[in-house]
Amino acid sequence: MRNFELRDYLPILLMLVVAGGFAVSQITLSQLVGQHKPTRTKLMPYECGKDPVGSARERFSVKFYLIAMIFILFDIELIFLMPWAVVFKQLASAGAQMRNVVFFEMLTFIALVFVGYIYVWKKGLFEWNERARREAEAEARALAIKEGRAAELNRGDLSRAA
Repeated sequence: MRNFELRDYLPILLMLVVAGGFAVSQITLSQLVGQHKPTRTKLMPYECGKDPVGSARERFSVKFYLIAMIFILFDIELIFLMPWAVVFKQLASAGAQMRNVVFFEMLTFIALVFVGYIYVWKKGLFEWNERARREAEAEARALAIKEGRAAELNRGDLSRAA
């Protein structure tokens, strides 16, 4: 067995230095060259596609929460594929019977994830069609009128009105 030598880790250290240098240089370059025109919209906090205006008790569309939960569920389910893929060769070497059991267990898991995906798709949770767009525009108009920014609406600039 080979002895531990610190110089074996030099490429990793070099990669970290280059990545950190790139990040710092891009941020610095952006600050030096970029435009600095602070507007009310730019200075406003932004989170989750909703402007933080009004009460924190405001109702959100249920679709927002459903998409978030579905993303988390599919993400966690698919994370289980990685450890299985890593140990599959070892499990398969245990014998033909074990190889078939492990393979068909994962095939069943993937089929269940696919059935869940089809179910969600058929329910229409992935569709952000014209109706959803109209609802968002109506919400932006109502918010702009509530805040007295009707002039922005008259120009047709809903991005600033929202």
